Amino acid sequence: MTPETRAKKAKTATTRTKRSGEASSTTRKAAKSAVTGKTTKSAASGQYRSPRFPAGSYSSSTEVAQVRLRPDEMADLRLVMQSLKLPSVSDALREGLRLLSREAAEVAASEEIRAFYQGGPAPAPAGVLPATEEELTVADEIEW
Repeated sequence: MTPETRAKKAKTATTRTKRSGEASSTTRKAAKSAVTGKTTKSAASGQYRSPRFPAGSYSSSTEVAQVRLRPDEMADLRLVMQSLKLPSVSDALREGLRLLSREAAEVAASEEIRAFYQGGPAPAPAGVLPATEEELTVADEIEW
């Protein structure tokens, strides 16, 4: 973006004002886009942003999500926060969501593999013998 274009955009952004307690059209568009999840232009900066940010980065605008936890669940959460050295409940919940997303991706991948092989077992690599019933039983009894 050229400096001239930036100056024009900054000028038009500053001329838009709130009237009689209503949000400007730019603000309304930004709020609507947060609901639809589409890539939109940020009202404040005039830059495009993606609805999903890279791992570890946060947008300048966030959403609030609430969850009700029973006392025992909250106690478990506090123990997890201490053991993982997570500074806040929000950080702990974000970490949980990250792990859930990873698990969902693994489930989707396994379903895709099952669909590809049409319910049959995937072939073993060359030189690898299939597991015996005894080996499978021993593997099932192993605890993590």
